[in-house]
Amino acid sequence: FGCQRSGDVITFVQEIEGLDFAGAVEMLAGRAGIRVQYTSRDESAARSRRRRLLEAVAKARDFYHQRLLDGRDAGSARQYLRSRGYDGDLVRRWKIGWAPDGWDHLAKHLRLTDDDLRDSGLGFVNRGGRQQDFFRGRILFPISDERGDPVGFGGRIMPGADGPKYLNTSTDAKTYDKSRVLYGLHEHRKQIVKAGQAVVCEGYTDVIGCAEAGIELAVATCGTALTEEHVRLLKRFSASRLVLAFDADAAGAAAAGRVYAWEREYELEVMVADLPAGKDPGDLGRSEPEALHEAIENALPFLQFRVDRALAGADLSTIESRARSAERAVTVVNEHPDPMVRDPHVIEIADRCHVDPDHLRRFATGGPSMAPARAADGDRFRPPAGERLTPEDEALQLAIHRPAEVARRLHAILFGDPVHREAFEALERAGGVVEASDQVSGPAAQLLHRLAVDAGNASVEDVLARVARLTSGRAMNDLRRMAASADDPAMRQQYSTSVAWLKSQSEQLDERDTRADTLAVLLPWLVEHGRRSEASVSGSLVASQADPG
Repeated sequence: FGCQRSGDVITFVQEIEGLDFAGAVEMLAGRAGIRVQYTSRDESAARSRRRRLLEAVAKARDFYHQRLLDGRDAGSARQYLRSRGYDGDLVRRWKIGWAPDGWDHLAKHLRLTDDDLRDSGLGFVNRGGRQQDFFRGRILFPISDERGDPVGFGGRIMPGADGPKYLNTSTDAKTYDKSRVLYGLHEHRKQIVKAGQAVVCEGYTDVIGCAEAGIELAVATCGTALTEEHVRLLKRFSASRLVLAFDADAAGAAAAGRVYAWEREYELEVMVADLPAGKDPGDLGRSEPEALHEAIENALPFLQFRVDRALAGADLSTIESRARSAERAVTVVNEHPDPMVRDPHVIEIADRCHVDPDHLRRFATGGPSMAPARAADGDRFRPPAGERLTPEDEALQLAIHRPAEVARRLHAILFGDPVHREAFEALERAGGVVEASDQVSGPAAQLLHRLAVDAGNASVEDVLARVARLTSGRAMNDLRRMAASADDPAMRQQYSTSVAWLKSQSEQLDERDTRADTLAVLLPWLVEHGRRSEASVSGSLVASQADPG
């Protein structure tokens, strides 16, 4: 497989199949007709239950698939699929199914316990105490893990029906984690290993459309953005080149900071297929397969795609408009951490915008951009009316009650109030409120006790956005003071550029669709700025103590 790994047959199966040691032994033993016995009853019971849940999902897949093929109530679904180019062979190949629009068709068929129905993600117990199906009146695309075990479903509603267009398996399912599953990976994993690349799409129909066009490298995220777990999974199958086959807006909105970190950590090339406007891979694969092949073969490096997007339709008729266009593009380039990558793009931008490359190069520092601000300072993310908690209260509340959801996102430096910071640092060390309370001052202990009473109901993204806005305001004030005291004009310009970038990022926090991506860039920058500021203050204090004169 050319994966440059070494080890025995069990290690090999672990890597290729994505299994732990026991799972690899089970798989090999099953092929050899050997029964594995566990000395730990707990482990044996857990694995037995997981197998039982996976078997339930597999039975559900077969039930839904057969219902689509011959169910009387599935006639409209079959007609719709035919209108979209899905014939019987295609439906059978991908095991597409139909969930009847009834309360408990599947539940009655499977006859699972209440716990197994819930933990398989196939249904739940309603308020009346009756088992109820999770999917109703939807075309279903079964989702398998990389080993081929069905773990969940993606359901598309029929045109004209009420409800969300797409619905994935319940988050209560013990078999399904959307951040670790890629639709189509099991079907295309051999081709991905052979080619050393994967085409990442947004939807199930995109994967099927690519396959119909002869591109058997496509996988799709299941209702979520591309995650590091997805990247790690693809890298395990020797994919060193990832082509994002999203629509242009979605590809452009991908979090640049995460992409560049993945490229460096996993030795990847992340490319973007420049699809025709208004076309997705699914439609293109059926209507214009040659165009889809061309878009994927001629995919652009992620940064090049973003630069081209920034300069698309740029007004270059005046000196001022050329400067604005160059500034906008350099903002994009500055997000890349490698100066050897940034510099050629700066020269390219200068050439395309007809500006002096040496002047433009001064702003390509890998830090904040020089994009113009579009909003005044101030916190737009104020707590709801009647809410007495400050943003830092809410953040600390999350750290107490939902630590896993803010791990690696929330940092002590983001707390401006020293009491809140003391409490947060103690929580990080101790891991719990009781232990943390014993390590802090009276005010910090009182704060922890007060926030431990109620878990709150604010979303993580909203709270982090409020904290980021508050911290950005402090950072902008710091930068303005530094600009005012700087003697070097270039340094003053750099500080002003940073302020403009912070304003721009703060305004982007208003956009809910891209808020997570904005936070992924902004929060690490604020932490790094805070560290530099504290180091600078500490250095100044040491210097002043050493030389009081």
